[in-house]
Amino acid sequence: MVMLPNWVAQGLELVTTLFIFMIGLAALALLVLFIADIVQTRDAVRRNYPVIGRFRDIFITLGEFFRQYFFAMDREEMPFNRAERDWVKRSGKGHDNTIAFGSTKNLTPAGTAIFVNCPFPTLETDAAVSEPLKIGPYCRMPYNAKSLFNISGMSYGALSTPAVRALSKGAALAGCWMNTGEGGLSPYHLEGGCDIVFQIGTAKYGVRSPEGGLSDDKLREVAAHDTVRMFEVKLSQGAKPGKGGILPGAKVTEQISMIRGIPVGQDSISPNRHPEIDTVSDLLDFITHVREVTGKPVGFKSVIGAYGWLETLCQEIHTRGIESAPDFITVDGGDGGTGAAPMPLMDNVGLTLKESLPMVADILHRYDLKDRIRIIASGKLITPSDVAWALCAGADFINNARGFMFALGCIQAMKCNKNTCPTGVTTHNPRLQKGLNPEDKSVKVANYCQNMVHEVETIAHSCGVPEPRRLKRYHVRIVQGNGRSVPMDELFPYPVAPTAQASGGEQNKIPAQA
Repeated sequence: MVMLPNWVAQGLELVTTLFIFMIGLAALALLVLFIADIVQTRDAVRRNYPVIGRFRDIFITLGEFFRQYFFAMDREEMPFNRAERDWVKRSGKGHDNTIAFGSTKNLTPAGTAIFVNCPFPTLETDAAVSEPLKIGPYCRMPYNAKSLFNISGMSYGALSTPAVRALSKGAALAGCWMNTGEGGLSPYHLEGGCDIVFQIGTAKYGVRSPEGGLSDDKLREVAAHDTVRMFEVKLSQGAKPGKGGILPGAKVTEQISMIRGIPVGQDSISPNRHPEIDTVSDLLDFITHVREVTGKPVGFKSVIGAYGWLETLCQEIHTRGIESAPDFITVDGGDGGTGAAPMPLMDNVGLTLKESLPMVADILHRYDLKDRIRIIASGKLITPSDVAWALCAGADFINNARGFMFALGCIQAMKCNKNTCPTGVTTHNPRLQKGLNPEDKSVKVANYCQNMVHEVETIAHSCGVPEPRRLKRYHVRIVQGNGRSVPMDELFPYPVAPTAQASGGEQNKIPAQA
């Protein structure tokens, strides 16, 4: 028999003792959990299946991640599938986005857009770059917007400091604008030197008086920044039509408290509408006032549900004079967005962009206001086909939020409202923010924007037009329930002629330079 040295024998004895102790401790812990589950009455599964029942919640939580990495097919997930996310990821890195062996996209479901290629596509020598488009021809400081694809509203507070920094620098590199969201203007928005659209939310964060109303002095302070190009009055957003913004108290830091003018650590809940805007007439008065104070273009953002008010709006504009019109309308889809929201609103309220965007374009066309009021489409438009469709439907510009979040490194963990975002995009936890390098991510933001425009141009050239804004409804067909596709201009025919109300004489004409 081999005799072990004393120190080895003592070591084995210690390990054995520790092992027995750990087993005893584990058994005690299981006993405590067993008793706790038997005694509690809140959870029937844990009461009937003590200890084992606890794994149910763990598996539900982990299921999100297992589906994404192991079980879901490329085109299955919601709100964005793996194919879409991978396209954004490759675009952000500047990698080749060609594929082989055929499309994995099912082209037969109703609503699928199929672009109509031309037998004689546009040659590269005949291709044109989309020219800057003027917004706000009656303003003291109109805005010549260079990019047709831009960053949608995401507030500082909802987004982290490095995320806002990266977006600001990336937008400047790409030549697109960045919308502040309703959380006010932070130093990080200004840091990159990009064009900025300042959003005025229902709580007036950043331009708020002590009483909670609109402060003209603060409006002037914001407008004094040369890079602030436009102001957007938010009536509603896709995540929660009819409810104001929600920022959990865990995200309300001292700096966010100072920018927004709200207490530290308390939930930031915006009113569900602007108290001073109760009618179409009030909306035009508000827009006119902000435009006069700032000297810059002013429009509004809304999810479309009821739409009769848009007809009333157009009639009121012609009564007052065309200069009273909003300089742009941002049409947001009702199928969700980046913001935290109650599920009933996220899932069930507001028209989708596929229905509302052509409707708004037609109403403006019918009242001869389509060239006066620019249309910005917003909502789930993260791939070139989405953007090209929106241009066909009548949009002048496209805003996007979640695509740019993917460019920042978002992995669709669905934790945006919990301050636990694993990629540092939507958290104020310093440890998690370290994973997001603004210098690196700003380049990916710019690459995503530029590659998006390039591939929309590719679709336009295939359809036989020199640049994307020349795309019309007859360039795309929409698959119907019977499997056949129909030209979009048959589903949404352009109005034949403007209404008689549009003939308002010289005062209703847009300046030639517009």
